[in-house]
Amino acid sequence: MDWLSQPAPVVAPALLGMVLVRQFADGLQLRAQIVETEAYAPGDPACHAYRRQTKRNRVMFGPAGHLYVYLIYGMYHCLNIVTEAEGIPAAVLIRAVSLNLIPEWIPPQKRCQPERVGAGPGLLCQALRIDCSHNGWPLRQVGENQEGIWLEGSPGCQTSIVQTTRIGIRQGADIPWRWYIGGHPSVSRY
Repeated sequence: MDWLSQPAPVVAPALLGMVLVRQFADGLQLRAQIVETEAYAPGDPACHAYRRQTKRNRVMFGPAGHLYVYLIYGMYHCLNIVTEAEGIPAAVLIRAVSLNLIPEWIPPQKRCQPERVGAGPGLLCQALRIDCSHNGWPLRQVGENQEGIWLEGSPGCQTSIVQTTRIGIRQGADIPWRWYIGGHPSVSRY
């Protein structure tokens, strides 16, 4: 996965169409096609590591291919994949995914729109049961009855990509570092 060591604005669109696999300790695997991403990089005022390294953002300064998971609004987790060389803080936020199956813990009222179950960073973390305990995990395939998260597919295979500005930020809101698969029903917002 050396290709993850590239700048976040290069990795973010390349992740579209790839599959994020979440394996639980009981062997259950959920597959989620990545349909929307955002890049955060050095010099970007919206990046968590813009000012300095802290306990919260330390993972962003580590090697590429690790998970950076944080909590927003005190209730929603966000999943990021660290990019760039070690020491250069950058990451790609996975904004939305399309799940291959809807897990049993999703409430019945949300099951009627399966394409919306992962249509946002907090929703996808709820669906995949990703939280701050996964912060710092390496992306890697694991053996049976072990927890793990990894990517499947080839980077950069998606052709119908839309590029626009990022969502839900005040600083750096004009930087066009958000990408999504055009017309996909699981995109968080058009």
